[in-house]
This record gives sequence, structure tokens and C-alpha cells, in this order.
Amino acid sequence: MTSPENAGKTATRHVRCPQCGGDAEWSPANPFRPFCSARCKQIDLGAWASEQYRVPASQPDEQRSFESTSPFSSRE
Repeated sequence: MTSPENAGKTATRHVRCPQCGGDAEWSPANPFRPFCSARCKQIDLGAWASEQYRVPASQPDEQRSFESTSPFSSRE
């Protein structure tokens, strides 16, 4: 139940900034969400650009050749 003082107000959700660990407001009022500031957002973007973060991928199988998997290879 909502108290009369809080009627019409919505609770602002705060999350942890993934860059600095500080509080970040999760609302349309914060254009940098989930980050707390433009600085933290730019630092994170720079880390992706310099390949400090990587998405894991499996290594290609060395035994398979391109010709055997190509749909354009000629079959005799």
C-alpha cells in the first residue's frame, strides 16, 4: 500500500556502475545507464575498442579444409 506522502512518486532504482562500482540511477533521467557518467561509459567503450574485453570463441578445427566445406567446390 502506498503512503499519502509517496502518492504519485515512483521509486528510483539504483544499480552499481559496471566501470567504477559507484551508484548509477537506472531511469530515463540518466542517459549513461548502466554507467554513472559519460566518463565511465567512455572508459568502457575504450576497453572494448582496445580488445581488453573479448567474447570467448572456440578454435577452428585444423583438420577441415576450406575446399571440403565450400558450397562452391566442384564435385567430380
